[in-house]
Amino acid sequence: MSLYYFVSDVHLGLDYKDPVARERRFASFLKGLPSDTKALFLLGDIFDFWYEYKNVVPRNFTRTLGALADLADKGVEVYFFNGNHDIWTYGYFEKELGLKILTQPYVVELEGKRFCLGHGDGLGEGDFGYRLLNWGFKNRFLQWLFSGLHPRWAFGLAHLWSRHNRLTHEDNPWEWRGEDERIVKFANSFQKGRDEKMDYFIFGHFHYKTHVNLSAGGEMFLLGDWIHNPGYLVFDGYTCQSPNIE
Repeated sequence: MSLYYFVSDVHLGLDYKDPVARERRFASFLKGLPSDTKALFLLGDIFDFWYEYKNVVPRNFTRTLGALADLADKGVEVYFFNGNHDIWTYGYFEKELGLKILTQPYVVELEGKRFCLGHGDGLGEGDFGYRLLNWGFKNRFLQWLFSGLHPRWAFGLAHLWSRHNRLTHEDNPWEWRGEDERIVKFANSFQKGRDEKMDYFIFGHFHYKTHVNLSAGGEMFLLGDWIHNPGYLVFDGYTCQSPNIE
């Protein structure tokens, strides 16, 4: 039976809690995937900031990019969802690494089980402020203006802002609200009225690792992050398991 792996929120490049060790650990994870791996789903924010200019891409991440290209060359299907930190991909991953870009919420059947996948940001009703910010990130005209900045300043500003946000979240951690959580409401609503319901919903984004049984049927996994407790989800055709990485 083939294996399917899911991972999110590695935040490569974030200057917090030893970014070099984090990148080496993630690259080692990629290189260590077993030979019967069928597909790898990267569910967003793999990079803390990724922006492609026409002839410039971010430096660093050499081990990770090489490991991803090697997986694709070996026939592993590698899928990438844009997170809210690595929205700005314009062809490099597809052309140079062999990845396939997917858009949330994405429904796929694996070994007879139906999955709904995505990064998880912006799904469900409410949070107008975040939706407005996300619209700005994805606006082509604003992206064109941002491209006018020299990469030195663009990347410097982006990493400074990201680090500030991470430290703010560390001081005021996000709290899980169970059935009242927006992503749970989204999943339950997504199930209603469907002839073929989802068996699994898998998301990242929240930096919170949990597994819940949904009231509308099916199970939902949030993957956590690689800043505090590096881990992943693996589906073996029968069940989903979520080990931590030592």
